[in-house]
Amino acid sequence: MIAETAPGPALPPPPAAFNMARYVLTDARAAPDKLALSVLGSPRDDWSYARLERAVRGIAGGLLARGLAPGDRVLLRLGNSVEFPLAFLGAIAAGLVPVPTSAQLTAREITGMAAQIGPALIVAGDGIALPDPLPCPVLPEAALHDLADGPAAAYHLGDPNRPAYAIFTSGTSGTARAVLHAHRAIWARRMMWDGWYGLTPDDRLMHAGAFNWTYTLGTGLMDPWSRGATALIPAPGTKPADLPALIAAERVTIFAAAPGVYRQLLRAGMPATPALRHGLTAGEKLADPIRAAWEEATGTTLHEAFGMSECSTFVSGNPSHPAPAGTLGYPQPGRHVAVLGDDGPVARGEAGVLAVHRDDPGLMLGYVGAEDETRARYRGDWFLTGDTVEMTDDGAIRYLGRDDDMMNAGGFRVSPVEVEAALLTHPEVHEAAAVEIAIKDTAKIIALFYVAEPGTQPDAAELAAHAADRLARYKCPRVFIPLEALPRGANNKVLRRDLRRRAEAGEFDGHLRTG
Repeated sequence: MIAETAPGPALPPPPAAFNMARYVLTDARAAPDKLALSVLGSPRDDWSYARLERAVRGIAGGLLARGLAPGDRVLLRLGNSVEFPLAFLGAIAAGLVPVPTSAQLTAREITGMAAQIGPALIVAGDGIALPDPLPCPVLPEAALHDLADGPAAAYHLGDPNRPAYAIFTSGTSGTARAVLHAHRAIWARRMMWDGWYGLTPDDRLMHAGAFNWTYTLGTGLMDPWSRGATALIPAPGTKPADLPALIAAERVTIFAAAPGVYRQLLRAGMPATPALRHGLTAGEKLADPIRAAWEEATGTTLHEAFGMSECSTFVSGNPSHPAPAGTLGYPQPGRHVAVLGDDGPVARGEAGVLAVHRDDPGLMLGYVGAEDETRARYRGDWFLTGDTVEMTDDGAIRYLGRDDDMMNAGGFRVSPVEVEAALLTHPEVHEAAAVEIAIKDTAKIIALFYVAEPGTQPDAAELAAHAADRLARYKCPRVFIPLEALPRGANNKVLRRDLRRRAEAGEFDGHLRTG
């Protein structure tokens, strides 16, 4: 049997005249008074579906009144506040193309990213780094409130294959790439309702992430709203130790977070949570000890999902079909995936590259301004993920590793080339290699191995400050390990995997304990 799923039954196509924001807020018309969102703070901020849609359409009208036209790109530089999803959906409602970015990015980073997308407007929160020089006008976050209360725009309807939004991902070359998605991407997420979430209109889904994280935006907000459920988001500043009590008090039925958050909740102690059915996790690999401890503490299961910026999540376990031990789960019903070798799909049980068929409605339109790079990701009709896997006899996907050295920092993919390039601008660093290493069964960090310039000896604090000035915090190495030379292969390529192996074997424990 070959390692390929059957292409059907396919998800029915979206309507010919479609708008992603209108689809997300369908319940604003079906159940306008139903609770769509609670920001769980003191005081709490409750949003009915009607209030939510009114704000989104008001922002859409305000953006169009500023002279923006459908298809224009809007760079979002917003922090952890409800204004982030409102601006995102408001732009899409107007037919604009929002581009959300991490508030942690430095001015140096966001300047290059803005140059890629050519924004017509930047929506910015206080104190968040902006491109220098500014390429377009800036709308302060506070002005969104006036827009939300202004005249409401009609939804801009059109071809579901037209651009809706873009998100940045770390490229293997070290250059962040803008991934352009169509309006149909939200329709494709219907395959997650049963394939991962077990989501119903009666659910109260709490996501522990910040508003301005794309994992929160999709799993924590847009998917529950598309289903007519209630989204619960802890207010900014909520401590992980406070989350267990919130889960119990708010009668949360589904909880979603990155694996590290589950570790913190378990450390804080879980009370009785009778309403909780299960938890969801994505963004990085879930360690088996965390899964086992959660299930013992709560009596509920955790369901992991695997995906990427170019296609969101498409392999997962779910409450009715849990992932077998040691696997990521199954391709979601309706997904057409394969495990490829040089000559097409391999046999089940053999290693190959995980690929998604180009007809998947959740697959990106392409990388902005990088057509050659987009084409290079395809082999015939298959989009190559870059992940080495095998498919078991019953169709589950077992992850074996990546065919590059991409790292994962708290759910964000990070290119080692980008980290290395930033550290190589330090005058005392001659060579550098960034590597993700496990420091315990449940935690990984980014380490920077470096060779100093002759006659110099930069200290870790100096290198950390240098990194912080050039990289978002989640990209910054946690430890800096000096070497006489970096290991290289026959083609002179740095062997990052050799460094990882040596680190995890304990060779650099002295540096890890002091780092």
